[in-house]
Amino acid sequence: MQGGSRRGSHPQAKGKANGRDARPRAAQAGPLPDSDRLMRALEPVVHAMDMDLESIRVTSAGRRRVLRVVVDADGGVSLDEIALASRELSARLDSGPEMGEQPYTLEVSSPGIDRPLTQPRHWRRAAGRLVIAPLTDAAGNQNGNGAALAEGRIVGTGEQGVILERDGVTQEYKYAELGPGRVQVEFGHFDDSADDNDQDEED
Repeated sequence: MQGGSRRGSHPQAKGKANGRDARPRAAQAGPLPDSDRLMRALEPVVHAMDMDLESIRVTSAGRRRVLRVVVDADGGVSLDEIALASRELSARLDSGPEMGEQPYTLEVSSPGIDRPLTQPRHWRRAAGRLVIAPLTDAAGNQNGNGAALAEGRIVGTGEQGVILERDGVTQEYKYAELGPGRVQVEFGHFDDSADDNDQDEED
């Protein structure tokens, strides 16, 4: 696969630890590993590859466990980077006690378009996309089913807030004013820079 294929929002962009079960040993079903402990163990490995560890989830499949890890980075992650993360995380897990003795499968993927925007880096990485988010009250609570919505295209982000543009009008919101944002699916929208590049090639 092409290593330059960016934006890891494709469901197929996932890997298993070296293409095999990480610990193929018979074991009795037991309690699932502690997610917080796994986060603390795996975050340094992911950060060393200039990525962010977005989430982990451990589920049971019979006597086997499935550990799903989601990573992301500015500009997205390629399939080659997903494969590298799978190898590094597998090596870390094989050398530590976090997953216990029960057999498990490791799956590493990048966020899909349905990932909620809850952190400043999420909003930054969605720059140029059309988004919608519920406004919250002073206590950070969403204002019920009839809550007002912030909607527009992300034209600027910072540490404290985001700038949205809608119908030629820009509005700045602090992250504390917004609930989880959602990227809206658009059809027929093309990036202006891509159009410019095409024009340059024709010239």
